[in-house]
Amino acid sequence: MIHTGCIVYIFMLVILTGASESGIFGGRISKPHSRPYMASLQYGTEHKCGGILIRENKNATLTFVLTAAHCVLDQVVLGAQNLSKKEESQQRIKVAKFYRHPKYNGGFHNDIMLLKLEKNAKLNKNVQPIELPKKEKKINGNLDCLVVGWGRTGRSEPISNVLKEATEKTQLKIECDKFWKENFIAQQMICTKFKRNTGGICQGDSGGPLICKNKLQGITAFTAENQCDDPKFPHVFTKVNFFLPWIKKIMQE
Repeated sequence: MIHTGCIVYIFMLVILTGASESGIFGGRISKPHSRPYMASLQYGTEHKCGGILIRENKNATLTFVLTAAHCVLDQVVLGAQNLSKKEESQQRIKVAKFYRHPKYNGGFHNDIMLLKLEKNAKLNKNVQPIELPKKEKKINGNLDCLVVGWGRTGRSEPISNVLKEATEKTQLKIECDKFWKENFIAQQMICTKFKRNTGGICQGDSGGPLICKNKLQGITAFTAENQCDDPKFPHVFTKVNFFLPWIKKIMQE
């Protein structure tokens, strides 16, 4: 994509290296187990992507993990705070089936996937699904939203073993179009602005949540390659409420 005379490479936020003793760049460490819907998607025992534990409704027994379509990993860890430790709260469950969105083609559009687990998560104070939005609704600009993950702590920094979080603000469509052009589709995406000193998403945070007014609104998708902490490049999230009919259809199968 061409912008101001230079090539800007878009960067899907899946991590390709192993965990380190060192997430979210900047930001703050989450209060232990205060985000019980968070899932770590792993290759072997190495964190690669985030995920979000959901279920169809409060009475449903089946639990699924919602994540980005480019995060195809077969191990899910729930109930974790520090991935370098074998915490009693952790539940490691294999993925039984991957449901990628049928229109996802390996690019940046329709980047959403549901993971059906081999067994249901055991729900307790450390492991709880987050409620899905009720219906498609306009998301206003300049709204404070929470992002959470175990991703890199900077563009050239290691990933975090401890869960971290930060606050980003929803961005107006005109600003998202300006930078991401045809790669940004407002109908199915949300983009955000952030400050370097307060932090935000980075590599390894793909598939994690964007939560606005305590409601799940987005799934971490992409930013500029090796420039996750540069405020001039908005971060981009898949809009959950746009995909609600598809999500509910899969969960009812």
